[in-house]
Parts: sequence; structure tokens; C-alpha cells
Amino acid sequence: MYHYDPETALEELSEDAVLPHPVHVRDMIVRSRLTPDQAIELNRKFQDYLHVFGDAQAVVKPILEELARAERKQ
Repeated sequence: MYHYDPETALEELSEDAVLPHPVHVRDMIVRSRLTPDQAIELNRKFQDYLHVFGDAQAVVKPILEELARAERKQ
């Protein structure tokens, strides 16, 4: 399962343009063996990821809603 395997998540991101859910990224960070400095830096980057992921969901939601309405009309 990719959400527990960073290598698989990275492959899927490269091959399928699939972003891992932030909960899964958080789990990967928690399970890794990081130095305190690495953990702090990754946490900062993770906070940015949370923000961007939420923005992407907000952008795509109305698109998907419109597509779903169009499908129901057909």
C-alpha cells in the first residue's frame, strides 16, 4: 500500500500524477527514522503540502461538480 511506502508513492506520483493524501504522508514521516533537524524540516515542508493540497481540492471540486451535473443530464 503506497500510503505506507514512500518509494511506491513517489513512483505513483511520477507515473500517474497521483498526490498522496496528507494523512499518508504524515504517516510516512512518523514511521521514518529522522534526526530532530530532519523532522523539523520535513514538518515545515509537510505544512506547505497540506496547504497546497487543500487549495488543489478547492479548485477541482467545482470542476468535478459541474462534470457530475453534466453526466446526470445525459
